[in-house]
Amino acid sequence: MIARRTDALLGAGFVVLWSSGFIGAELGARSAPASTLLAWRFITAVPVLALWFAWRRPRVPRRDLALHVLIGLLGQGGYLYGVFEASQQGVDAGVSSLVAALQPLVAVALAVPLLGESITRRQFAGFAGGLAGVALVVGGEMGGGAPAWAYLLPFGAMLSLVAATLVERRARPSVGVMEALSIQAAVSAVLFSGLAAAEGALVPPAEPDFWAAVAVLVVLAMFGGYGLYWVNVRRTGVARVSALLYLTPPTTMIGGWALFGSTLRPLSLLGVLVCAAAVATALRPPRESGRGQARSRRPFGVGWKPADSNADASGDPAIAAPSARSTVSLPSAPSRTASASASTAGCRTPESSSQVSSVRPPRST
Repeated sequence: MIARRTDALLGAGFVVLWSSGFIGAELGARSAPASTLLAWRFITAVPVLALWFAWRRPRVPRRDLALHVLIGLLGQGGYLYGVFEASQQGVDAGVSSLVAALQPLVAVALAVPLLGESITRRQFAGFAGGLAGVALVVGGEMGGGAPAWAYLLPFGAMLSLVAATLVERRARPSVGVMEALSIQAAVSAVLFSGLAAAEGALVPPAEPDFWAAVAVLVVLAMFGGYGLYWVNVRRTGVARVSALLYLTPPTTMIGGWALFGSTLRPLSLLGVLVCAAAVATALRPPRESGRGQARSRRPFGVGWKPADSNADASGDPAIAAPSARSTVSLPSAPSRTASASASTAGCRTPESSSQVSSVRPPRST
């Protein structure tokens, strides 16, 4: 009983802290451009990560270094800039959160033609339902102050994150979570500092709201949300944490309503419910036969091929959770390197707590 309550509290804390990234983006957008806010988010975080890097002195192969530079540009640079610029243009944080929450489903769908992964009819139905739910939410929010084109920004951000996921899935870098996060944060600090300087906006404003947003983004979203992500993974498994990620859109919407007076429109709430049902459909565990074995379900899709050892017994690949690096890896069998040294944001197939270290996590906002 105590363990269940502890898991419930840790799960609730994770959802709130993960959602805080979208709230921080909207708060910061009220006092500074997106490039300024992102530059100082990483300028503030990099020294902490640099201290850890200097203490551990990990060896990073050149190949992995180059890969994480690319993943950082896509998963941190493209993803975060799209989300933060959307807030700058007036898109509600809840909308961006909802679109971002569809990333694992989109990644799985694109893995069919691009990586030859398999997808079941149930997952395909969940993907289609998720898109329908997002359409309802965006339709309910249109006309709320943001220009129509601004609603494309969260989608572009999400696709950039998907691209980072697919790169990681195909290349499979071997470095650990903190090494990857450190490299990507350093790349992002250089990227956004250069962008802010080019815009003449590198000097931070003195407004308290700006520094409150930076604190929320670094302390709560990056370190708090990412830290609780791993705590929950180790205690309850990847599948449950993947499901918890889909509680962030309604949490963000409620936070936006409480802090910024955002309107909760009926059509938007209906869209959230549709998305929740779609995700539940996609993540629902396979039924078991009398022998306790999962029934075989026929995967389908462009470029389909028989499910590999990464899929569960039903042929359903596990939906990955978003990563601390802003990437969510698709399901893959643990590599020899990962097995030899159990130890970055984005995760995959549900595994026992003893195997969690070999799974890679998602990226917070």
